[in-house]
Amino acid sequence: MPDDETQTPTLNREATARTPHDTRAQQLPGAADGPSPWLLRLIAVGLVLAALNLRPAITSLGALLEEVREGLHMSGSVAGVLTSVPPLCFAVFGVMAPRLARRFGAGAVVCAGMAAIATGLVVRPYIGSTAGFLAASALALMGIAVSNILMPVIVKRWFPDRVGTMTGLYSMALALGTALAAALTVPVTGALGGNWRTGLVVWAVLAAVAVLPWIVLVRDRTPAPGQPAPAAANATEAQPLKIARSRTAWGLACFFGLQATAAYITMGWMPQIFRDAGVSAGTAGLLLAVTMAMGVPLAFVIPRVASRLKNQGPIVVVLGLCGLIGYSGLYLAPAAGAWAWALLLGVANCAFPLALTMIGMRARSGAGVVRLSAFAQSTGYLLSIPGPLLVGVLYQHSGGWGLPIALMAGLMIPQMVAGILAGRDRTIEDEC
Repeated sequence: MPDDETQTPTLNREATARTPHDTRAQQLPGAADGPSPWLLRLIAVGLVLAALNLRPAITSLGALLEEVREGLHMSGSVAGVLTSVPPLCFAVFGVMAPRLARRFGAGAVVCAGMAAIATGLVVRPYIGSTAGFLAASALALMGIAVSNILMPVIVKRWFPDRVGTMTGLYSMALALGTALAAALTVPVTGALGGNWRTGLVVWAVLAAVAVLPWIVLVRDRTPAPGQPAPAAANATEAQPLKIARSRTAWGLACFFGLQATAAYITMGWMPQIFRDAGVSAGTAGLLLAVTMAMGVPLAFVIPRVASRLKNQGPIVVVLGLCGLIGYSGLYLAPAAGAWAWALLLGVANCAFPLALTMIGMRARSGAGVVRLSAFAQSTGYLLSIPGPLLVGVLYQHSGGWGLPIALMAGLMIPQMVAGILAGRDRTIEDEC
């Protein structure tokens, strides 16, 4: 597979092969060379701000999960359901993203997604019931779900010659937002009076800010590179079903699902593991922040390295081994080696930007990326739903963390196998 940074001529031809009705790009300054620099800079800012908002709704809750459980009178099993809501919403709503993008434009869908995140984060702490809390969380997660799917599509649409760089940039921003929410939620809650509701609602401000850059693209209906124009949409509507014939697509979906399982177990339960081992709430939040912060530099480096390799299997194995060592440490000495285990699990969690990079590399066209992104992410998140729930059930009924941690470690083996399969040098077009 050639380096994505060297594919400029082919992808730029795709990016400029628009319908006669699409004159938006030609009307911008510098039309001869594509979209104007100011517009590309605005889209880059929008990508970063959107990515910053794709995890705080989850990690801020993980940092205050014990207080939320007490405030809403949740059992351990119900809390397990709560930690399973993110992948469920990502699976259900993510599959809608390609169709919404075709009808309204990817920029408009992301703009609406950021607004949904802000609204859900404002509403959920103050509803006063578990059911209402779950419903408001689902609204925010719906916005995250469609934005998750469309990030690779927007990169392919606006930055076809810099896929690796831009994927690394928004992956780094995603990891930064994840880490900031984990690190700051507890101290911010304390500074604002100690009410967990206030500590959760402050993250709505960041989502509201993220709406602004995308307003410019609300009326942009330009198809992604290689994606059919609206008039041809009906002719291609059945084509996504063919992706299920691809072993690479299934391997990528399983890899994505297993890494998502590990990530949401970590975000939802790792602070509680440390707190039960005698670590203070503030330190447990910092440990989760360290785990998430490891993704900031690595999320920028890994996509660039992966895009230069024909086979990403070796990276998959290295990340999996770090996860196995980290889980072993959590089992044997959770408090004594807490910082080391947090670092290792942070490295293991960088399977997410690697999966995003492989989505862009395992399809030749923008249309293929749309279909593969929707299939791999929606199927993957569907596969990840039982993990956090099962951890909550095992924790409640076994009275400790031995069995849940053993489950987490055991799932790293099939994750490595699926990643090796997905990392082979081939595309879904070859297999479909």
